[in-house]
Amino acid sequence: MPCAGSYQLSVLSYQGDRSSAFQHFSVSVFRFVKRLLDLALLLVTAPLWMLGLVAVGVLVRWRLGRPVLFRQTRPGRQGRLFELIKFRTMTDARDAEGRLLPDAQRLTPFGHWLRSTSLDELPEIVNVLKGEMSLVGPRPLLVEYLPRYSPEQARRHEVRPGITGWTQVNGRNAMAWEEKFRMDVWYVDHQTFGLDLKILWLTLGAVLSRRGISARGEATMPEFRGNLDHRQTVPAVRQADDVWAGKSC
Repeated sequence: MPCAGSYQLSVLSYQGDRSSAFQHFSVSVFRFVKRLLDLALLLVTAPLWMLGLVAVGVLVRWRLGRPVLFRQTRPGRQGRLFELIKFRTMTDARDAEGRLLPDAQRLTPFGHWLRSTSLDELPEIVNVLKGEMSLVGPRPLLVEYLPRYSPEQARRHEVRPGITGWTQVNGRNAMAWEEKFRMDVWYVDHQTFGLDLKILWLTLGAVLSRRGISARGEATMPEFRGNLDHRQTVPAVRQADDVWAGKSC
């Protein structure tokens, strides 16, 4: 006959399993509804952003030539890799040995204007339509940063990356990396539809004020070197390792 202590542990375990299952279900529903809202908002505003894509695309072609778009592999939710699409803002200027010049030297005044107004981000709407990104979420950073995150910082990949986010409306590139990641994780833990609407509204003010465009003395931000002792044994990092080893495209 089982003892009372054993019975209590069984009840607590059952309650914990139910709570965990309900939490997982709630997150899944929230993620699904958020996806629907992203698509609905893009549908309603389609005439505006489609016109913007064409107009800015023509300007980039005129001022910078081809290619008009900048494409780069970035990690998304759970570290899944996808191709980020932005408008090109830099030239392909190289030194005498054929190496690309530093970003600050390749960033043109026109490209700086595109970044300051965030118009270079418009093509990421395609990433949202494909389900690789959301309108709101932590910004997708470089693949090589994945193994440099601490376990807490790596939690920013629990959600889809966004065109704008809590960090972007609270300092953008003017903050240190550690502070940016703290805000990203805070968003992961506190995301609601109301918070997303607030971020979208605040984004308009941040764009108009053009604050926090870049860190002092940098074209955007200095490289995040992180703590290389904290390599994560998660799929995101293993996938990134495969990319570096030439096992994936």
